[in-house]
Parts: sequence; structure tokens; C-alpha cells
Amino acid sequence: MALYGVVADIHGNLEALEAALARLDERGAGRIVCLGDIVGFNADPDAVVALLRERGVECIAGNHDLIGIGRLSTRKCGDAAAFALARTRRALAPESSAFLASLPAARLYDDRFVLVHGGVDDVEEYVRSAAAVRDNAVRLAQRFPGVPVCFFGHTHKQGVFEVRSGAATELAWRPRVALRPGPVYFVNPGSVDAARKHDPRDKVAECALYDDEARTLELHRVPYDHAAAEAKAAAGGYRMGPAQARWVRLQRRVGRAAARLAASVMG
Repeated sequence: MALYGVVADIHGNLEALEAALARLDERGAGRIVCLGDIVGFNADPDAVVALLRERGVECIAGNHDLIGIGRLSTRKCGDAAAFALARTRRALAPESSAFLASLPAARLYDDRFVLVHGGVDDVEEYVRSAAAVRDNAVRLAQRFPGVPVCFFGHTHKQGVFEVRSGAATELAWRPRVALRPGPVYFVNPGSVDAARKHDPRDKVAECALYDDEARTLELHRVPYDHAAAEAKAAAGGYRMGPAQARWVRLQRRVGRAAARLAASVMG
């Protein structure tokens, strides 16, 4: 039996990652894979990278990882994320940056399933709706013909979509899902980090366990010490105060205006 633990969107949250890995260990995961956004919002980017490497977790790059090493800009990020990512860039050790730079955009597992971060061919795409899944299923068939399962992250929303005869349907959430032969499935294991989730009931580390032979999926929601992680992030300079928020908003408005001016001059 091939049991895969699946995690995504850790965002430098060591407490949440440790809780998720402990649950996956309890459930007997033989291999663990990560869908990216390893760093980028919380106070332990280096410790998270070190733990993933120590555990031999098979990772791909998320947009926050690419922003953290300077390959992408924060143009599509909200103010709080942009602020935390600027702090992450300053904090990352050279060996962590080198690890993130080495990660592929996708991983294919013997034509059985594939890992992406956002969309099939766009790391920054939010795949939230049935329409977006349908469009990505077309691209999946073109890029990875015959692959029936695509794991994706980025939206921080745990769930499963089924694509059959060109139509995509979001399945009702349940903790255990059997993937039937025939349809194509898009599976989001949820977000390990819960920092940006507003409902206190959602302050859990989300992850998934996938039995590749039986084609069964378990969705897990694991408690972790969210207060400790937040306190550490605030103390480490990853959270904005009111004055910093106003300054960041001003800087970003000026930057966007300058970009529009430059584009008009070039046009």
C-alpha cells in the first residue's frame, strides 16, 4: 500500500507543520509531498525548510517561495503578505534560498498523480471554482495526458473537485473520499498554516493522506499552538502595526502608479 502524506501552504509556520507531520506519521504515511509555499508569512522559514529536508519531503515551489528568493514580485500579494515576504527575504539563510531555488514547478508520479501549486501552468492562479477546475482539467490533459489526480494548493481551502465529461463539480466536504475510476480529480489538502483564516474554528493545520493503490483520500484538520506561532511572528517582525500598514499601502500605491506611467511611456 502506497500512502502519501500531502501538505501545502506552510508559510514558515513550524508549529503547524510539526502538528501536521505528527498526524501523518500516526496514519502511517510512507512518503510525504509538499505543494509549495513553504515560506512566506510566519517566523520560522529556515526551520521549516530544515525540517522538510530532514524528513525527505518531496517539494515543489509555490509563489511565496519564488517571491522569497526574488524570482517573483509581490505585485499580486495583499499588503500583509507583501510585508511578511519582505521580512522573509531578509531572514532566509543562503542554504534555505538554494533549496527553494532548486524546486521544480510540478512533480509527476508515474502518470498516477501530479503536484502543482496553483493552476496547472500558473503558480499564481487561484483555482477556487468549478469553472477554474474545468479549465485546468483541459490544461492537465494537454500537459500530463491521462493523469487522473491533480493535487493543488494556494487557495487555503481544503476540498475535492470531480471532473467528468467536461463538467467539474465540487464534492461536499467529508473526511474520507473514494476516488472513482473514470473521472479526473483535483484535490486541495488545505493549508498547514492557518494565520490568515478568520474563523477560530479554522485555526488548525490541514493536510491529507492519499492511498495511491486503493485511491482513497483522508482530509485532516489538526490542532496546533496558533497563539504561539502568531506571537513569534509578531515578535519577529512579520506582522504590520497600523503605522507600518499605512506606509506599506502608500509605497505600493506609488509603485503601481510608477509602473503604469512607465508602461504608458513605453506604449
